[in-house]
This record gives sequence, C-alpha cells and structure tokens, in this order.
Amino acid sequence: MPTGPSILQVAIATPLRRCFDYHLGALLSSAAVMPGVRVKVSFGRSSTVGVVLERVDESRCQAGKLKAISAPLDELPLIPSSLLALLQWASDYYAHPIGEVIFSALPSLLRQGEPAERREVEHWCLTCLGASQEPDQLTRAPRQAALLRLLMDHPEGLSASTINERQDNWRPSMRKLAEKEWVVREQRPALLLPAPGGTRDEAPTLNVEQQTALASLCTGLGHFGVSLLDGVTGSGKTEVYLGLIGEVLARGEQALVLVPEIGLTPQLLDRFRRRFPEPIAVLHSGLSGRERLDAWLMARDGDAAIVIGTRSAVFTPLARPGVIILDEEHDASFKQQDGFRYSARDVAVKRAQLENIPVLLGSATPSLETLHNARLGRYSHLRLCERAGNARHPEVAVLDVRKQPMNSGLSLALVNAMRRHLDADGQVLLFLNRRGYAPTLLCHDCGWVAKCRRCDAHMTLFAGRKRLRCHHCGSERPADPACPECRGSELCPVGAGTERLEEALQGLFPGTGMVRIDRDTTRRKGAMQALLDSVHDGSARILVGTQMLAKGHHFPEVTLVGMVDVDQGLFSADFRATERMAQLITQVAGRAGRAQRPGQVLIQTHHPDHPLLQLLLREGYAAFAHAALEERRQANLPPFSHLALLRAEAVDGELPLRFLRQARELAEALHPYGVQLLGPIPAPMERRAGRVRAQLLLQANRRVDLHRLLDPWLQQLETDKLGRKVRWSVDVDPQEMF
Repeated sequence: MPTGPSILQVAIATPLRRCFDYHLGALLSSAAVMPGVRVKVSFGRSSTVGVVLERVDESRCQAGKLKAISAPLDELPLIPSSLLALLQWASDYYAHPIGEVIFSALPSLLRQGEPAERREVEHWCLTCLGASQEPDQLTRAPRQAALLRLLMDHPEGLSASTINERQDNWRPSMRKLAEKEWVVREQRPALLLPAPGGTRDEAPTLNVEQQTALASLCTGLGHFGVSLLDGVTGSGKTEVYLGLIGEVLARGEQALVLVPEIGLTPQLLDRFRRRFPEPIAVLHSGLSGRERLDAWLMARDGDAAIVIGTRSAVFTPLARPGVIILDEEHDASFKQQDGFRYSARDVAVKRAQLENIPVLLGSATPSLETLHNARLGRYSHLRLCERAGNARHPEVAVLDVRKQPMNSGLSLALVNAMRRHLDADGQVLLFLNRRGYAPTLLCHDCGWVAKCRRCDAHMTLFAGRKRLRCHHCGSERPADPACPECRGSELCPVGAGTERLEEALQGLFPGTGMVRIDRDTTRRKGAMQALLDSVHDGSARILVGTQMLAKGHHFPEVTLVGMVDVDQGLFSADFRATERMAQLITQVAGRAGRAQRPGQVLIQTHHPDHPLLQLLLREGYAAFAHAALEERRQANLPPFSHLALLRAEAVDGELPLRFLRQARELAEALHPYGVQLLGPIPAPMERRAGRVRAQLLLQANRRVDLHRLLDPWLQQLETDKLGRKVRWSVDVDPQEMF
C-alpha cells in the first residue's frame, strides 16, 4: 500500500458517494496542492476537474494503480477551510455525493477549469485637470457638460456599462473630453459600485419594537446564535436588516443576505445601494457565467461588503463573514427540489455555527420548524407586532361565492369593490396562483380532457399562443382545434388562470393601466423590474399575479387586495398544505394598506366556514401556527419527527416498486433501530415526464437514528444491480411529497 503525505483525496463531480485517491507526482511539491485547490486529473478515459479534500498517509489503492494528478489549477485554496467543512457536512447530512455537492457550490466557469480571475472592465474617471473645470463653460457642448457633471458626482469613476444606463451615445463626447485630458480610461477588476453619495438614503427613525429588536441583534455580533425576526407584513423588518448590516460593516465584516426569488433581488439591491456606500455583489441564476464568477470572487476576496443572493448563494465564500440574513425564511424556494436537495435555511444555520457568527431568520409567517425551535429556546424570538409608521392592518373579509354569478373567476362583489378603490385613486392587486388561460380544456360534447402525454396531469391552455403546456414536465403542443375523440368543435376552457383573468379585467375596466406578473411575463431579463416600475410610477392601476407578488414587495398605493381563488389550497393530501396556504393568505393580504391609506382584503371562496380561514380571520397567523403545531405533535409529524424519502423512477413501470421493495429489505436487514419504513407506494403523481415513479418513506423520532441507517444503506443501494436500472435519489427533510 502506498503511504506518505503526497496522497490526495480528490472530490469529482460524479454520482458515486466517495472521493478518489491520487498522488502528487514527481514534479510537484506537497506544499503546492492544499485542501480546497482545484486539480486536473485523469478519470476513466478522460480528464476532468477535481477539488482536493484532504492529504492522507495511505491509500486503499494498490501502488501501481494510483494515478498522479495532471496539474494544480489554483496557487492557493479556492475554497476556504470553513466552507469546505460546511460542504462536507452537507454531503453527510443530505446523503448526497461529496463531488456533486462541492461542484454545485462553484460557479460554472470554475467547474470547467477556468482561472479564478475577475475580468477587467472599462472605467472612466476625471483627471486633476478635469476636476478643476466648470461644466457650465461647455455651453456649446451639452453632452460633454452632462458627462463632466456625472463624473464629478462619482469621483471614484464609473464603468462603461453604468454610463450606458445614464446616457445614450456618450462615447463621441467622452473622446472629446479625453482629448482635452479631462478624463482618463482605465481597466479595473469588475466591481458593482455603490450609488452616488448624494443620493443615498438616510436611516429612518425606528419605532420602539424595531429599536429593541436591533439592539438585541447587535449584542449577538461576534458569536454564533440564531434569531427569528417575527414581524407582521409592513412592520419594517428590512429596516432592521439594514440597521444590523450597518453595524456589521462598521466592524469591517461582510453580510450575506439570502432571498427566495430572483424577482426580489433588484428592489432589495436598489434599497441597499441607496443606503450603503460599500460595494455589493449579487448572485442568482439569472446571471451569466462570467457575471456569477465575478460576484463570487468579489465576495471571496472581501471586496464586496454585502452579498445578496438566492438559495445557492449560501455557499458563497466570504473573507470576513459577519452575519447571515434570510428574508422570508419560510419560503419553499429555499429548498432545492432536485439533484443536491438541500435547505438553504438549515445550511445557513450550520454555516453560521461553523463561522461563529449570528444568523437572522425573518418572516411575517415563520415556518412551523422555526417556530418550534424558538419555543424550545434554540432560537431567540424577536417580534414586530405593529406596522411601521402610521400604516394600519388591512380589513379582511371573506366573500362567499356559492351560487353567485362569476365572470372568469370574478364575483360581482369583488368587481364592485375594485371600482370603488380605483375611483378613489387606489391601486388593486388580484392574486391567483394559476398561470395560463385555463387549467383545463374540456370537450363539451363527450367530456374529453386535454391531458399531458407524459404525465398524470391536465394540460394548461395558453390562449395567447394557442398552445397547451404541462407545468410538470414542460412539454407543449398546439391547442386542439377539435376534440380528438368525438371530433366535436365545442372545446371549453374550464377554470381561470392569470391570462384569462387579465382578459376579463380588460373588458371590465377598459383604458385602465394593468400589468400581469407571473413566470410567463417575467422570463426576459429586466422584465420584472420594468413591470414593477409601472406599478410604482402609477401607470399600472390593476396588478394581476401569482405568488411572485406575495413575497416582500412594497406597493404603497395598493388599497385593495383580492384573492380570486383560495379553495385549491384548502384541501390536499400533503400535510404541509394548510401551513403553506395560511402563509400565502397572510403574505398576500399584507400587500394592502402598507402606507398612509387604509387597506382592504377580500377572499373569494366556496368554503367560507373552513376552520383554517376562520382561525386566520379571527386570531391571525400566530394562532393558526399554534394549532397546527399541536396537530403535528399529535400526528408525530415534523418538526416532532424526522423524514427521508427514497424516490425511484424508470420508463419500465414495474422497476421502481421492485427496486424500492428490495431497498426496504436491505434496510430491514440493517436492523434500523428507531426508524419506521413506510411503503413503498406509487408517487402521488405516478407518471411524470414519461417515467413511472414510486417512493419509500423513512420516519424517525430521533435524527441520529435516521442518519445511522442512511449511510450504510445508501452504500449498498449504490452497488445494487437493480439500482442501476432505475433513477433513484434520497431527499432528507423533504418539503414536497409528490
């Protein structure tokens, strides 16, 4: 067996649950390749990129079979030791291959072996001669004068892309200024510059609740602790975040802020840039590979004082970590639903523990898991019970639409309320959590329904493009001109989506500015911000949208919120459905009356006596959460027990259940003390994307019992012959059961 300090354990992006041993080779010193460094290695019949995890004294491979690394790709560790420890913990906790975990945390260009270098971008700044000039003297060159004023407002200089945002066709005028030696062009590392000092916002005076919460959070800086900021919608949680970040920056440290949706990033970024002069890095899936790498390196090198990102940004390296903040911590978007299935919220808590820094979880509707931890004293529970400023809680009422005439899902009572608020110069937000024109296309003659050919699901009709689309597998086809079974021509759209709702409103309120905000209208880069701008400048009076509108947006002129259909969320086989519906109702209702004007919320339902609605209306989300936790305790469901879900799928409909039955037998042979095996059974949606699916649920009262079983069990499944014929995965702490 080969021995010595020259043996490296390398993580490679493969589905195998292990790392691979290599030796340094004769040309490399052991000091040149440390844990966290990327290396080029031979793997199989090709070469690939790996990350060094550890240097060990001996290898399991025979001396003659141990390969040498081809070359190191980094001079210094790319991944800091604390972040490497976090990734190894995540691999163990979520029972996912270490190579895939590490490479999912890296920007795509680094996975491909590109150098860890930031690009240089064009910058323009004033020379000493230019700074002494008066723009007013350029009376015959107004464009030059405008550029001179712009650069005087930014003594640190401006990037060419930023100047593009401020002025059109500016380069000829800039060349004239350069000829006068008033400006100079430089190449600088890519950096997101802050807003100009003259336009930065001053911190507002906080109310007593905000001051108390901020003071408590500031005392926790410098050591690990978890705090829940439980504030009603409009209570000013973001101002508490900003105040805490200000203290962190004053200590010379960095802040990591996680948000659930890309759509929230632009408005949050704008607010942060107006408050802080320090550079900010942004990380989300809408960036190009180069933009993401630049932001990642800015954070790692410490040049970005604030990092704002979505779920995967939790793995961003920080030179001087000071605090982690999760906004809307309850949101399901923080859980990755495929591949490496991790919870960014739980990973953030573990990272804060490893870095010995505080983590703040903020929400108006905290998850039951977080509330449970707060009740046990594991988390500090800070409350903001009143709205900031003079804003009042909206008036909430249920509209019983049973036996009422409906126009594309709109009752007469809701339409009349809309007219009153629009006449009073208010804005109206209508919420419907269904995209498209109609969720079902039905033949009136024979009852045929347009179904997905690859899933056990109906196709959604998109009338604007005359197409049918499956929201589960993404398949599309042209809408049928006639019934394929009886050739009848009367095909009826059943139900309403946001597209149909928008069409009905255009007929009811002609000439009224209107925007629809859902995944279909916000696909293009910048589309979301353009729609939000039309809301804030008042040109859009009616807002129609899905849950994208329910998350953290501030619409001060919205005085009426109408929830068109909440019934679909009131009845579900998923035990989390009522929690999510309560959160959604509370969050959407919170968009009304956030400024000086009073707000009203109208909820349309065919089930006005449903206990969830009644409890929410009478006593609010806190009372609902208390009752829901008691139900979970009695049923021994999370957070009072711990789950893992083994999923399997295959084109052959028999294989998934056969594999899972065999998996259960293997688990039982390991004597799984404290773990209950439930199933296997077909998945609630058995056929999806052309593959048949099944699942086996593991439940344990103690987390340690669950993990004691998972490691040896999954190692056996990895080598199982039947397991190679199906696509299988394990989901620890699953949030979706379908």
